[in-house]
Amino acid sequence: MSKPADSLFNFIKMKLTNFKRVLVFALQDFKRNMGITLATVFVLLVAMALVSGIFFFQGMMSYLVSQIQDKIDIAAYFNSNTSEEDILAVKEAILASSPDIKAVEYVSSSQALAEFNKKHGENPTLTRALEQVGENPFLPSLNIITNGEAGQYEEVYNTLETADYAKLIYKVDYSEKKDTIEKVNSIISNVNKVGVIVAIILIVVAILVVFNTIKLAVENSKAEINTMKIVGAGNWFVQGPFVIQGIIYGVVAFVVCSLLMGIASYAMQGKVAVILPGFNTLSYFLNNLWFFSLIQLGFGVGVGVISSFVAIKKYSNI
Repeated sequence: MSKPADSLFNFIKMKLTNFKRVLVFALQDFKRNMGITLATVFVLLVAMALVSGIFFFQGMMSYLVSQIQDKIDIAAYFNSNTSEEDILAVKEAILASSPDIKAVEYVSSSQALAEFNKKHGENPTLTRALEQVGENPFLPSLNIITNGEAGQYEEVYNTLETADYAKLIYKVDYSEKKDTIEKVNSIISNVNKVGVIVAIILIVVAILVVFNTIKLAVENSKAEINTMKIVGAGNWFVQGPFVIQGIIYGVVAFVVCSLLMGIASYAMQGKVAVILPGFNTLSYFLNNLWFFSLIQLGFGVGVGVISSFVAIKKYSNI
């Protein structure tokens, strides 16, 4: 083997030996200070669960918002003599007019009458009034749902009022629902803003708490740090064990947090379904498992490593 190859081999061997020593020291310190280790993992676990809970809550809110937006629509009522073929042609034209339109539902006169009877059939006053009319008073309509923005409904309304097929339309009830649509969108916007602000505050608080807990763990090892410096240990040999401990803290907290979230998601299925029908907490967790794993592991290991590195730099004057 040539000398350059021997030098490279020796260099790699030395680095691996140093890393092994640092890893052994980190594991020994992790086990020796079990009280501080458990406290640090617990605090990191709480912070990680808090961050995961924020994203979980955001998912629930997104589902609720989509459900509310799906309930908001505007209806275009057609003249009674308009044929079904013409109405369906208008439906296709509306769907093609904008990518913001989520759905357009055709409701015939007979369907409207059947829905009215189903909803108000037990009301004798309305039933007698309908009988006195003598014929089906309901007009065929198209119920239009957009992606939820108030401006999108206004755009659809303007299109319906000015398009070539406007002569077929008896009326559009946008003006009657405009205030409701704007209020709902305002509430959704405010909830999203408040959610982002609260999330940022809680994440910052969680990071500060974790940092101070890990700082205490470093403080507890000051004597060992000073001894290593006296005997000439390099920065990496002093810093490395604490950085590795930060990784271990994050990984352990991640494993425990994932298990607890899975159990909690399973346990909350029934209770959340009562408040938010159609939302399954366990399915949501499993469908977004990689996302939650990435968030938890990234947050846990990232905060653990950065907090350990900053603490050892600041409190050991390396």
